[in-house]
Amino acid sequence: MKSSKITFTNAQGITLSGRMDMPLDQEPHNFAIFAHCFTCTKDFSAVRNVSKALASEGFGVLRFDFTGLGDSDGDFSDTNFSSNIEDLVYAAKFLETNFKAPSLLIGHSLGGAAAIFAAHEIPSIQALATIGAPSNPVHVKSQFGEQAAIIENEGEANVVLAGREFKFKKQFFDDLEEQSCQRAAAKLHGKAILILHSPQDATVSIKNAEEIYHAAKHPKSFVTLDGSEHLLIGKKNAAYVGKVISGWAARYIAVPEEEIIRSSHQVAASLDGDDGFTTVMKMGSHFSKADEPLKVGGNNYGPTPYELLAGSLSACTAMTIQMYAKRKGWDVENVEVHTSYGRDYASDCDNCDADGIKKIDTFRKEIKFTGKLDDKQLKRLLQIADKCPVHKTLNTDTQVITTLI
Repeated sequence: MKSSKITFTNAQGITLSGRMDMPLDQEPHNFAIFAHCFTCTKDFSAVRNVSKALASEGFGVLRFDFTGLGDSDGDFSDTNFSSNIEDLVYAAKFLETNFKAPSLLIGHSLGGAAAIFAAHEIPSIQALATIGAPSNPVHVKSQFGEQAAIIENEGEANVVLAGREFKFKKQFFDDLEEQSCQRAAAKLHGKAILILHSPQDATVSIKNAEEIYHAAKHPKSFVTLDGSEHLLIGKKNAAYVGKVISGWAARYIAVPEEEIIRSSHQVAASLDGDDGFTTVMKMGSHFSKADEPLKVGGNNYGPTPYELLAGSLSACTAMTIQMYAKRKGWDVENVEVHTSYGRDYASDCDNCDADGIKKIDTFRKEIKFTGKLDDKQLKRLLQIADKCPVHKTLNTDTQVITTLI
């Protein structure tokens, strides 16, 4: 995934700051907008991680800070739920002008509620997904405690939320009182909606998801985020949400079967500085991840680089054997190739730890056949196993030439 800074202006001419998360070495097949949760920012972990997961599935994702939050200009105290909706509409206009009109809209918590309303005003949106969204935006008043009464009576007050102080005015509450996600969801004609919610959500109860779901017309879907908390902080949960949204949305938006490749190379890898060892890989027209085990500081989200290399050898061996068996008309119902990698001493000896005795890279293959094969055929297939192209490459002198792009 590649991420770059962008800015655009809203209806009041205020500059909003965002990031474009793009798939690696591929033109995005669709564009999406992510609306962050109440008083969060575009860099909040859930927003970042879900966006990355969507980018790894071929989406271009715009995540941005609402007016007065994060790196965006403007006075937060002058904003409200309606202005958030308006910011989403102008984000869509930015995409349409500079990239391509968005087809997918995603919102987390209050951002999910805003997404339901904004979908009405963005004609290109074909599908939207909400994550832990309230069925009634006025629900956020519960987070203000005793300060809510002060705002109602005195017109404004400073409120500390998630360790940060914000100034709220009465107009913020007045605007919330006029909104109903249930009514808005009922009017989503022709736009598919996916509602994701955790039954353990202690901030916005799952009852809200039920109310939105019942109000919405088909096509509508619900996915439980069992075990997740409201803020979706865990990377695994966020990655799961991104993959679920991507798979679901493919039924309602146009996703080309063949993706446009911009790189002259067959394989590319991308790793952000804050992702540890979890590396996004594009191999041909397919996406995957490489990682390291938990015990060495990885997230274990994918095979290690050496496991990928051993996997290449296993796959190539199996393909070569089956190709040869088919040509010969031999009965090979199935072939399993089990491969492991290590560094072994070049020769058996009693003093291998002595100076001058070197270790070499060693791949060990074990092959299992299912089918009616005699001893002569099995012996020949073992010979063929060592003739696969990857095996030959590993046994020859190779060179790696590294340059800057």
